[in-house]
Amino acid sequence: MSDDIDIRIVGRAGRITLNRPDALNALSWDMCLRIEAALDEWTGDDAVALLVIDAAGDKAFCAGGDIAELYATGTAGDFAYGRRFWADEYRMNAKLFNFPKPVISLMQGFTMGGGVGVGCHGSHRVVCESSQIAMPEAGIGLIPDVGGSLLLARAPGRLGEYLGVTCDRMGPGDAIHAEFADYYIPRDRWPDLIAELCEIGDWEAVDRAAETAPDSPLKEAQAQIDRLFSGETLRDILVDLNHHDGAVRDKAMKAIGRNSPLAMACAVEIIHRVRLRDSIEAALEQEYRYTYRAMEDGDFLEGIRAAIIDKDRTPTWKHDAPEAPGPAEVSRMLLPLGGEGLKL
Repeated sequence: MSDDIDIRIVGRAGRITLNRPDALNALSWDMCLRIEAALDEWTGDDAVALLVIDAAGDKAFCAGGDIAELYATGTAGDFAYGRRFWADEYRMNAKLFNFPKPVISLMQGFTMGGGVGVGCHGSHRVVCESSQIAMPEAGIGLIPDVGGSLLLARAPGRLGEYLGVTCDRMGPGDAIHAEFADYYIPRDRWPDLIAELCEIGDWEAVDRAAETAPDSPLKEAQAQIDRLFSGETLRDILVDLNHHDGAVRDKAMKAIGRNSPLAMACAVEIIHRVRLRDSIEAALEQEYRYTYRAMEDGDFLEGIRAAIIDKDRTPTWKHDAPEAPGPAEVSRMLLPLGGEGLKL
């Protein structure tokens, strides 16, 4: 049995601790399956009053999925491996989102990608002074997934489009403003909080421990972001960005220039679709349509190569400009998968 994750019952709490601090608690396939098995077991266990999810180390709650194996299999022409991984991970995300008992997650340091899928679907999401939350997938040729498109769709105004396209990181105040988190509690108070949750099984202990969140730069920039990211497509957003100036615009354009054009265009479309349907099932279905095709038809393998294999940070995307992907290409990446579609 792997030591990468510690799953147990302590008092009244089901406890899940991610335990790969040297790997920034990156989420493996086995970890996803073990979390799902615990959720299935604890759903009907009256001895478990609530869940507490945390992680070892100071640097990260979970900095994302363990993607090296996806690169190895994908470059060998084995696209089925990644498709099975994503399907299993998304099923776990849905069960966590729909879990019938309080879920308290404590997210220090980096919480990104797959970590958002574990930490940000709970009912009581806690951040601290070191928290940095992001959906950085467009930077490696993927779209915000693990149910992240639902969080982005529900974020105030057009923050979802902004965060999904730019991959901007949110500190604790930003994460609460964008509704990726609920409570600010300094890290040194977490051990006592966890002990109380395990002892009494009362989620209101989180309310009692909460403090006023730090200021949110995103909240201050909300009006500008709403104006610049209100377009129906990435091309529309780029038109608005190119006709304005200012710090928000400049920061966004710099980020957009680094990321996969196809991934960004599809991210905008997915966020808009999910905003209309507003369910975790709809979000994961749309996301899987893209990730199913991401290795064979998208920029994902090239994004991983540039980020973690060769580490040259100079990916050669399929499109040489952010405005290049057209509506037909976006539609093709998001077509229904028929019998291969996601089954939750």
